[in-house]
Amino acid sequence: MANNKIQAAVQQQKQNGPQKTLRQYIKSMEGEIAKALPSVMTPERFTRITLSALSANPQLCECTPQSFLGAMMTAAQLGLEPNTPLGQAYLIPRRNHGVWECQFQIGYKGLRDLAYKGGVVTVQAWTVCENDEFVYELGLDPKLIHKPLLKGDRGKPIAYYAVFKTKEGGYGFAVMTQDEVNDFAKKRSDAFRGGNGPWTTDFEAMAKKTVLKQALKYAPMSVEFARAVAMDETIHSKISPDMFDEPDETDYVTVNDETGEVNEPAALPEAPQDLEYPDFLAEQPEKVLV
Repeated sequence: MANNKIQAAVQQQKQNGPQKTLRQYIKSMEGEIAKALPSVMTPERFTRITLSALSANPQLCECTPQSFLGAMMTAAQLGLEPNTPLGQAYLIPRRNHGVWECQFQIGYKGLRDLAYKGGVVTVQAWTVCENDEFVYELGLDPKLIHKPLLKGDRGKPIAYYAVFKTKEGGYGFAVMTQDEVNDFAKKRSDAFRGGNGPWTTDFEAMAKKTVLKQALKYAPMSVEFARAVAMDETIHSKISPDMFDEPDETDYVTVNDETGEVNEPAALPEAPQDLEYPDFLAEQPEKVLV
């Protein structure tokens, strides 16, 4: 199995020097990676995307290579490019079971693209500001009206909503207030609490993704879409032809609703924020060792 070979390679690396850079490690696993890739992606393209993700966030080099490859494989099998301006997916370094591991997260645009593939014809998410006209009602005859202010200051965001429409004409929506989105981010994302990651760099997109996930719970989506969404915010240290079959290894933190106290897994020192990165893959292997 591919994972057995990965584990064996890691153990051999620890016992026998010299240790490999992450780039060399990925190169050595190219054959097994190729077996698990979808037919639409070549190993060469996978490698290019992998190195681009590392360039975009050098902190990923602190993660275990198994979890990094697991996140990359998940992105590849879903057809989403991570850590690019497309905003389809993200690779997030986080503390997990006492070590730095790589968590895969679907972005707003990635979730939207998956929804289109899953059978809906319209997917939209919007931000409501305090000076907009916004009315929504629930019950047997739900209603949603949003008229953004066209002139002047729209004010601060106060809510987010998402709507969908199916081929058969069915539709649905979900609404979350600013406070509800903030609470969700605090409970689910240690990157948000630490002031880094997509919740910090692109809060609005992550808020839209969150409310869109809520709305799509009521949509008649395909099994493939449900499986794809289940891969959001997961960590895997194994690779296989179907990453959905691999269990999520994320050790989630808990937050006390009354005190706001965060109970995290075994903490590690913060990963460096100011890594030098001129050409670390070739010249600074000590930063990418297992």
